Amino acid sequence: MRTSIKIAVVEDEQDILDLICLHLKKEHFSVQGFMTGGSFLRYLDSETPSLVVLDLMLPDMDGFDICRRIRAKASTAAVPIIILTARSEETEKVLGLELGADDYMVKPFSPRELTARVKAVMRRLVRTEEDPGIIEIENLLKIDPVRYEVAVEGSKVEMTTTEFRILHLLASRMGKVFSRDQILNHLWGNDKIVLDRTVDVHIKHLREKIGKAGEMIKNIRGIGYKMES
Repeated sequence: MRTSIKIAVVEDEQDILDLICLHLKKEHFSVQGFMTGGSFLRYLDSETPSLVVLDLMLPDMDGFDICRRIRAKASTAAVPIIILTARSEETEKVLGLELGADDYMVKPFSPRELTARVKAVMRRLVRTEEDPGIIEIENLLKIDPVRYEVAVEGSKVEMTTTEFRILHLLASRMGKVFSRDQILNHLWGNDKIVLDRTVDVHIKHLREKIGKAGEMIKNIRGIGYKMES
């Protein structure tokens, strides 16, 4: 039931907040709205949403800082984040991705498109959870798609949903080369965002997080990436 999916919307303009909540509730999601970063962070002290729709320009703090805090907290590190903002510069989009956002939408926006992207993110989570196969590589890397857990030499590594899905894709097909477009299609399907550096940014963070295991992710110049032991 979608009512078990809790979506937090952080937006300081009341009319936009009401519009987003209305459309998401029509799809039978459970929705909680927040007009300040502080009220949302207090909510996170006791609740863990299934997904966050986050504005960047809030009255009390910068949305990028909220994104950092979500990713830094163990209980919310893997929660998908969709940034929804008037900031349209490519540098802003890249920074959002570098901080762990799973998607980036620019205002003015279509509520129907936002709803479609939320549904696409949740479908990706379900598809991964339906694959129960645990992947282990050379006693170095362990990937559990049911628990959304990654361990390097026995130590758990926190990562975003998007980073996990890229790693799972590469590790489940060792040696196969995936183009950047193929990776984007795997992540987003028809809902993918078009940003040249999207995959490279996520791969960079993925390598950093898994340490020596990151050496198995190879850049195939002019094509994309593969993983090999």
